[in-house]
Amino acid sequence: MTVWQKNRPFFLFLIKFGLSYLVLSVLYSLYLNQYDTENFEVDGMTTLVAEQSSSFVEAMGKPSYIKPHLKEASYIFHVNGESVSRIVEGCNAVSVMILFVAFIIAFSTTFKRTTLYIIAGVLVIHVLNVMRIALLGLGFYYYPEQEELMHDILFPLFIYGVVFMLWVLWVMKLSGNAKKNKS
Repeated sequence: MTVWQKNRPFFLFLIKFGLSYLVLSVLYSLYLNQYDTENFEVDGMTTLVAEQSSSFVEAMGKPSYIKPHLKEASYIFHVNGESVSRIVEGCNAVSVMILFVAFIIAFSTTFKRTTLYIIAGVLVIHVLNVMRIALLGLGFYYYPEQEELMHDILFPLFIYGVVFMLWVLWVMKLSGNAKKNKS
């Protein structure tokens, strides 16, 4: 038996993951290239996330707004009239969504089940990311001395932890792969 035959599921996973990650990353790059960042134009997804994050803070009872940054393609996030952070392209969680989708595709089953889970998962990631940015803004407003802890450790741990749980749920319960392995 060859190495390929013995490890076929593993190699198929790597191929499907690698190809889907590559294709989605190239598509996202093409999407970003349509924006003129040299003239500080912010992509639509980052704009949506910034607007929704500000609306979330407003819904929590604190005045909030965003303003375009004058020297880079980003937004300045304000809470209670005070500038608390910048919202840049990396804050929109699209790279996290691409990673999530590539993993789900790598463990795909039926087209319908996989597609529905991808849509649901991306929506969950988006909503949690909007909440993450809003809560970071509030956290930076109330606890500016904890900015590094919140931004670099707590909130990435939260968002990647949720993605990991979504992956585990997919592999163990929803994809049908766990049932195949038990037989």
